[in-house]
Amino acid sequence: MASIFSRIVAGEIPAHKIAETDDFLAFLDITPTTTGHTLVIPKKEVDYLFDLNDDLYLGLMSFAKTVAAAVRQAIPCKRIGVSVIGLEVPHAHVHLIPLNSMANMDFTKKMNPTQDELAETAQQIRQYI
Repeated sequence: MASIFSRIVAGEIPAHKIAETDDFLAFLDITPTTTGHTLVIPKKEVDYLFDLNDDLYLGLMSFAKTVAAAVRQAIPCKRIGVSVIGLEVPHAHVHLIPLNSMANMDFTKKMNPTQDELAETAQQIRQYI
């Protein structure tokens, strides 16, 4: 069965997309730790980040760097935190999280933004891609 991220890639599930290439997709986390929390994935479904072949892994990190720069310009923060946990969805992904304090990396404290708020945040970030 396809992961929820593969279903987003296929267009079966809507997402607030930030950036997309033939191989990668960045979209907002729907239960973010902070405003602007973005997920970056390879479109190819591979469960574990370190099982990606070298080209796909390096491409993912390069794409994440581009997206992180846009998030940092759009969302007031001290820096962008990066987290790779990979337990919640069996599809390799990188979390880009705007940081003003370490509390912003607390995955046990999630926000519940509206779809309109997510759409506005996505638009703010996209203008810097």
